[in-house]
Amino acid sequence: MTRIRVATYNIHKGVQGVGPQRRLEIHNLGHAVEQFDADIVCLQEVRKLHRREERHFARWPELPQAEFLAPEGYHVVYRSNAFTRHGEHGNALLSRWPVLAHQHEDISDHRFEQRGLLHVEVLMHGRSVHVLVVHLGLIRGSRARQVTQLQRFIEREVPHDAPLLIAGDFNDWGAAVERTLGVTRLLSFKGERQATFPARLPLVQLDYVYARGLTPTAVHVPHGRIWWRMSDHLPLIAEFDLPAAIASRARR
Repeated sequence: MTRIRVATYNIHKGVQGVGPQRRLEIHNLGHAVEQFDADIVCLQEVRKLHRREERHFARWPELPQAEFLAPEGYHVVYRSNAFTRHGEHGNALLSRWPVLAHQHEDISDHRFEQRGLLHVEVLMHGRSVHVLVVHLGLIRGSRARQVTQLQRFIEREVPHDAPLLIAGDFNDWGAAVERTLGVTRLLSFKGERQATFPARLPLVQLDYVYARGLTPTAVHVPHGRIWWRMSDHLPLIAEFDLPAAIASRARR
């Protein structure tokens, strides 16, 4: 077996709090991403730029947040989901492994929530692994339609025999998304739910990593003051095994 470590984290645009008391957390988030020691890091609510916050915070990074957060040597893919008066934000993927290709699909369901799907193909242990980074809507009906769109995208863009990971903020307080994805052989770690929201007093799991063609082996959510100060979500770190038959095929 070959072990793969994947982290997903909604970073809340690198800023916590509201009004003049809001604080910049992007530097602490950079240290956190390094601590994950993950092969793949999937991020949501990542700023490409924000002109108002750049003026407000003296230590606002010169680089876009995805590039700023990437540990040395990691490959970075970012695509915008939402365009606002002062800037834009979206999903990002940081990869220890080479990136073969990437694309973006708009999955917005109505004009009040701009949402997107980031698809990245990574060359991992000599094998092509497809990774989707998602951030689903807040409204239940919207999520159902977005999951249907996600399934159509997978059918169209991901080979049936290719290992597939889907990670992100699913905004699902129940099990609707899990049941729907399970029908198409996408599985998460089966065990006690790992609450990720709200970060200060986590009650529900909104963040998941699902896999097809990989075996979920472990999942972990770090806790403590250092974590709940950085975002309204806690990160989720999952580990998967690449089956021996696939790993041996990659070595040939």
